[in-house]
Amino acid sequence: MGRHVLLIEDEPHIAEAIRFILIRDGWTVASHDQGTDALDVVRAERPDVLILDVMLPGRSGYDILRALRAEPATAALPVLMLTARGQERDRDMAAMAGASRFMAKPFSNAEVLASVRALVGEG
Repeated sequence: MGRHVLLIEDEPHIAEAIRFILIRDGWTVASHDQGTDALDVVRAERPDVLILDVMLPGRSGYDILRALRAEPATAALPVLMLTARGQERDRDMAAMAGASRFMAKPFSNAEVLASVRALVGEG
């Protein structure tokens, strides 16, 4: 499996921090900050791992993930969901939408790396 991550996160500081962590670890990282056309971006990028924020402008991460899971080409794509809220309800919604993993903000650099590596079988 490759080492290409697509990060869909609308908070610039969080996106830049995650990009830095992953690039330093040898990943290729593409990023996007809108929910409206996120599906098209995923289809075009064809990432090995998707990091997807829950609250995005235009469309929620949950809706995006449900749509990805319904498409054969992206049904098995490893997805790490990020959210500012870490309540059990949020975890349950992420699981029902098809998230491979779930992470509440704030998170540590080590936590992000470990999760992404595990999603491609490196952890």
